[in-house]
Amino acid sequence: MMRKVEVVPYNPVWRGTFEEEATHVAAVLGDNVVAVHHIGSTAIPTIHAKPIIDMLVEVRDITKVDECSLVMHALGYESMGEFGMAGRRFFRKENDTGIRTHHVHTFAVDSAEVERHLAFRDYLRVHADDAQRYSKLKQDLAQQYQHDIEGYRDGKDAFIKDMQEKAVAWQRSQRKM
Repeated sequence: MMRKVEVVPYNPVWRGTFEEEATHVAAVLGDNVVAVHHIGSTAIPTIHAKPIIDMLVEVRDITKVDECSLVMHALGYESMGEFGMAGRRFFRKENDTGIRTHHVHTFAVDSAEVERHLAFRDYLRVHADDAQRYSKLKQDLAQQYQHDIEGYRDGKDAFIKDMQEKAVAWQRSQRKM
């Protein structure tokens, strides 16, 4: 199925949508959950985003997440396994009309991916110029690749890698202060 690449202005409703869904996901995954974080562009109030809520769930034991696939399915999620990223358990959810609404990225608490995702989010929340450059890039790519999600993702790749490197270094320097 071909999906339209849609990038829209920040919507303050996204925070509440995250909080509500995070409660459900945490309940389903149980005492294995250490924390649930709002990540991705919908977690950065100043930028445009695809209107899909991304959650990062830190767990004590990543293999126990596999045992929760059926209960995640009951919440409307499709289990995608690692989905191209070793050590991750990925779930995605669509609404009744087939529009993607949520992604759940689950990692072990000590995963470098947790640091990378949170650093990227936090860096862009603090560095307005870089956040706006990212927002503009996303808007331009959504226009250029209206029905090509791979082209859209590929177009962001170099920027994201550069920002992640800066973000992790920035976050580590903040801890030293």
